[in-house]
Amino acid sequence: MILQLGYRYSRALMMLSIGDLVLDVTIVTEGKLRADDDNPASITMGGGGQAANFCAWAAKVGEPARLITRVGDDDGGHLLVAEMETLGVDVHAIWAAQPTGVIAVLVGPNGERTMATQRGASTGLRPDDLREAWFEGVRLIHVPAYSLFEDPLAGAARAAIAFVREYGSARMAHVLKDLAPDLLFATRAEAEALGIRLERLAAIPVVKLGESGCTVLGEFIASPQVDLVDATGAGDALAAAFCSSYLRGANPIEAAKYAVGVASDAVTHIGARPSAIP
Repeated sequence: MILQLGYRYSRALMMLSIGDLVLDVTIVTEGKLRADDDNPASITMGGGGQAANFCAWAAKVGEPARLITRVGDDDGGHLLVAEMETLGVDVHAIWAAQPTGVIAVLVGPNGERTMATQRGASTGLRPDDLREAWFEGVRLIHVPAYSLFEDPLAGAARAAIAFVREYGSARMAHVLKDLAPDLLFATRAEAEALGIRLERLAAIPVVKLGESGCTVLGEFIASPQVDLVDATGAGDALAAAFCSSYLRGANPIEAAKYAVGVASDAVTHIGARPSAIP
């Protein structure tokens, strides 16, 4: 979900996301898994989390990005924050006694993904953790769906929206109607689960269609053909690229064409971040 504040500008614009920064453990198997046996695989570790991925991709396409998150005061948390800062993201982290979250991503031989999630410290962000100064200069706030469902993080996300604006499926539809986002990104399954036309929830709805591309305002935008390696984070890449292009004056169709190109690049390497892309 995206809330755009004000008008479009040609200069650099601060984008902010609030939510999870976690460790992704990606396991790419060489074949079908065999129970009670060793299975050859490529295993990598790197930063993940939808909010953090959005910021990483926003920085990749040249936009200032700021992340508000809560991580464990442990080695993993400090390394993940340092990695985001190296990517050029302005990170405001709340350090917690709980461990940093971890997501295990199992990628099958045909690119299908299965995820096992331990959110850890990320869902404990509270409204009173936020500081008004963190929202100065922000022109767009990105709020992952994960940030709206579980308190106290959901309360913090709403407080963040209030700062920037200044001065289940049925539940999600109600939340979206209440928040009235300018841009709404959803997968096809999410859009169908909401049970309501997305145009009634947001000014510009974008439906992500995986490797096929996306639709924006009902128009299909096809992705270029690439060799799929790992689709983790591709939707976050699409959202960040769309927002960057749209805020810089592109119309929704133009922004979607740019976004599917960036997302297609994202699936050609393992991991959710752009760091491995030259």
